Amino acid sequence: MANTRSAKKMVRKIAARTEVNKARRSRVRTFVRKVEEAISAGDKTAAQDALRAAQPELMRAVTKGVMHKNTSSRKVSRLSARVNAMS
Repeated sequence: MANTRSAKKMVRKIAARTEVNKARRSRVRTFVRKVEEAISAGDKTAAQDALRAAQPELMRAVTKGVMHKNTSSRKVSRLSARVNAMS
């Protein structure tokens, strides 16, 4: 348990930041899931639209420090490859 005032404040700050990051990560996962659902349904136009919406969300997660840049880029790359592979 934190003893000093500054340590107690840091515990509060970390808890608040954790909640915000959890919400951001959940939001990103929702956008990615929408792309994957469109791919599995076989709807190419819906998949393209969902991917177009998911890309900025993934990059926003990077700027907010929720996700590493390479992780986000890898996810975008793999999703776009799967969308482009649809015939």
